[in-house]
Amino acid sequence: MINKINFLFVTLFGIGKIKKIPGSFASLATILFLFFLFHILNISPHIILFLVIVIFFISLYAINLFIKNLTLKDPKEVVIDEFIGQSIPICLYELAHNTQKEATQTLKFYFIMFVLFRIFDIIKPFPVSYYEKNFKNSFGVVMDDVCAGLYVVTVLVLYMVFA
Repeated sequence: MINKINFLFVTLFGIGKIKKIPGSFASLATILFLFFLFHILNISPHIILFLVIVIFFISLYAINLFIKNLTLKDPKEVVIDEFIGQSIPICLYELAHNTQKEATQTLKFYFIMFVLFRIFDIIKPFPVSYYEKNFKNSFGVVMDDVCAGLYVVTVLVLYMVFA
């Protein structure tokens, strides 16, 4: 039972088992889920950010449990890290723009964050690559996506400063 719950958690309810580009599907599901929480249910960004931090710490244990007997220490079916990494720029965007916004404007920025996150997660510029190469455990699995999410934040902040 615990292994089944853990499997559902680390694969984001089975999204990680999708044959092609499960990370992109997990990122897309994250965007849709967060849009629903922020703009349909009107949940505070502070609460969601707190929950993402809690999920971060739970995922460190859950991923270690999942990969314990695997030779590949960052299997593609583990996509909870994409949820965490994609959530970072969205939560910080919502915190920074905690006012009523048009849905089209919000979806435009969510799409930009999705594309940027996927680019950084795929090309893995330093330090994203550092964590993936040097930590063959849950910390490395999660931190490369956290760094990719922080790169998205950096790009958006630079855009806002220079725009």
